[in-house]
Amino acid sequence: MTGSTRWSTHLPVRIAVALLAGVLALAGCGGKRNDAGSDDAGSGSGGKSSGGRLTIATGNTTGVYYQLGGGLARLIGRDIDGYRATASETGASVQNIQGIVAGTYDVAFSLADTADDAVEGKGAFESKQPIEALTRLYPNYTHVLVRADSGIDSIADMKGKRISTGSPNSGTEVIAQRLLEATGLDPAKDVKAQRLGLPETQDGMKDGTVDGMFWSGGLPTGGITDLTTSMRGKVKFLDLSAELPKLQQEYGKIYEAGTLPKATYDQAVDVSTIVVPNVLVVKKGFDPDLAGKLVKLVFDRKAELAKVNPAANDISLDTARRTDPIPLNSGADKALSDLGAK
Repeated sequence: MTGSTRWSTHLPVRIAVALLAGVLALAGCGGKRNDAGSDDAGSGSGGKSSGGRLTIATGNTTGVYYQLGGGLARLIGRDIDGYRATASETGASVQNIQGIVAGTYDVAFSLADTADDAVEGKGAFESKQPIEALTRLYPNYTHVLVRADSGIDSIADMKGKRISTGSPNSGTEVIAQRLLEATGLDPAKDVKAQRLGLPETQDGMKDGTVDGMFWSGGLPTGGITDLTTSMRGKVKFLDLSAELPKLQQEYGKIYEAGTLPKATYDQAVDVSTIVVPNVLVVKKGFDPDLAGKLVKLVFDRKAELAKVNPAANDISLDTARRTDPIPLNSGADKALSDLGAK
């Protein structure tokens, strides 16, 4: 997995794709609804192969998790007999894993660094969490944007500034704190941290109440497209190449070098950044037969998911098994073998 993927579609087409994505994703999205306890009696139950409702934990409404989660929910209802699915808006990775373990959600998107912490019982998790992976997904790209008038040219310059570090208990918050610490800043003291979701962060950047922001998401992320389009020339991306070695030294090779291609957000130049893979996770003991069906659905219908958001194009059988130390569900493992994953 590298950060070399290019999406060179021109801006008007990108906006049209974003509008189409919203329509398709909403067919399976439940917004903030929690469907646990519905009369379909499947949500939070570990996914029994007898059928029922599945709830998919995603992320902020203007992020890729939410769009792809809605697309996946729609495909489940159409292609897996006896099942309906709902994509729920959440704070993302940490909250998603907590919800999986608590039985609130059945399937969840998560950044791999957060899921690694969960199985190891570190970081935001006080003990080892009983989760399994269905598959590795596409890479998330770290977006660090600042207002051009903020005086911020590096992460170190964020000292004393109003910085959105992402939703509470999100993967974005995890990597934001780690990047701040890598430059010698204390996230709790040295910046005026705003723990905001992406929609609220967009508003803050536009009205000047937020000086800079972190976001971890696939390419393109609709909320970032909105910012770079509506604030053309008034926001800029920060280069993260200097921070990568520090993160790798502390947390390992799960963090890799990547590039935000200039065409993605119609910028003047490519920007060096940090990428981390996403994984689709379930609670330990999730029904293997259903797990296999879900994995097969993701790969068989990848082209349809890519119509919801092009980030799905980077889902690959070449990397699908690379979830260590998160164990693969046995049914997912078998399905990946049947699909020819390496």
